[in-house]
Amino acid sequence: MRGPSLSLPDVSTETKLVVGLIGGAEFVNHTYLVLFPPILGILANDFGVTLGLLGLAMGLQGFTNAAFQLPFGYLSDNYDRRLALGLSLGLSTGSVFLIALAPSFEVLLVGQALLGIGIAGHHPVHFPLLAAATPENLRARAFSVRGFLGNLGFGAPPAVVTGVIAVPGLTWRHAVGLIGCFGAVYAAITLLTFGRYVGDEVTTPDGSETHDDRAIGDRARAQLRAIVASPAIVALALLALASSIAGWGITTYAVVLLQDGYGLALDVANLTLTGMFVAGAVMVLVGGDLSDRYAAGPVIVASYAAVAVLVALLASFVVSPIVAVVVALIVGGVRSLGGPARSKLADVLSARADLGRNFAVITIGTMAGSAIAPPVFGALIERAGLRAAFSVVAGVAVIALGVTLWILRTYGVETRVPGSSVGGDD
Repeated sequence: MRGPSLSLPDVSTETKLVVGLIGGAEFVNHTYLVLFPPILGILANDFGVTLGLLGLAMGLQGFTNAAFQLPFGYLSDNYDRRLALGLSLGLSTGSVFLIALAPSFEVLLVGQALLGIGIAGHHPVHFPLLAAATPENLRARAFSVRGFLGNLGFGAPPAVVTGVIAVPGLTWRHAVGLIGCFGAVYAAITLLTFGRYVGDEVTTPDGSETHDDRAIGDRARAQLRAIVASPAIVALALLALASSIAGWGITTYAVVLLQDGYGLALDVANLTLTGMFVAGAVMVLVGGDLSDRYAAGPVIVASYAAVAVLVALLASFVVSPIVAVVVALIVGGVRSLGGPARSKLADVLSARADLGRNFAVITIGTMAGSAIAPPVFGALIERAGLRAAFSVVAGVAVIALGVTLWILRTYGVETRVPGSSVGGDD
């Protein structure tokens, strides 16, 4: 069913401000998430390590990111969300500078671990802030603006690295440091603006004035019981896991696929990766609009089905290098189509008081996928080759498609009243 007519001028200035600032924060966080893929070969030479070990470093970032989702979710649901936002941006930005200055692979690992902790805050705090600031009939579009800017953030490091290392005397360290400087300036502007122009009704969660005097262990057990009592959210976390494994398998090793598998130069492969994220940025806006106007489920189904088919085509190596670039760009677009739709399903299946926790749970799936995919696919490429690795990626996309169909059939999401809760509340 088509949604109600919507007009951008009818949206409040505060809503526009929150959506824009959170979208920008997502841009920054996503630049941090893909620091390594454009420079994997360079890092391997500089630190004398294998592709598998670099995959392990990226996986460590995903592990710590997943491990700190629930603490940030608790912080977001029970305290001023500006605190969670500041901790996330501050720690992640500091970690980027540590990576840029890392004298050894061991320090690089520490930087990746701390970076994962910092980035852990962005989903548990971003989505509740957007939900609090945005009317329900515009929410998927608000999520899609965030996704649009996040995809542009994914696309920035390959372009920045390509430009910086082309300058005589500059290295990957200068490129990473430049990205960190941008993030530091943006973090300062965002936190000052939130403190001055965004009201407490957006930044302060409902019920935050009621303090929980239970011991930490009792609160943790209560949180876990609430999660188990919300099977729809657990199912969405499993969907996020499968989707993330496929997505990170694609983006982490797309440059390797195009360079080693299709014989393209490093600069062409890196710019193709940037193009994939730009295409994703455009399609995430399309996905948000379709999800608000019609239904979220079919958008997700179409996205995962297309990814499975197109990645299988790339893995077959039956196309020319030029066609491979085109197919990679299309994959970059369609894989982002379902992002806002999945976020809207999570919003529909959550009560307002547990939004931070629920998005934290779902993001655990996403970050667990980012922890699994780089080392697993890196090892698979080294042992079995690119064809086998990307065939597995296509198979994981098929699994994500199956999980989506099961969720839609089991919970009848499209017929539910937005904002209703599935499962127990804490």
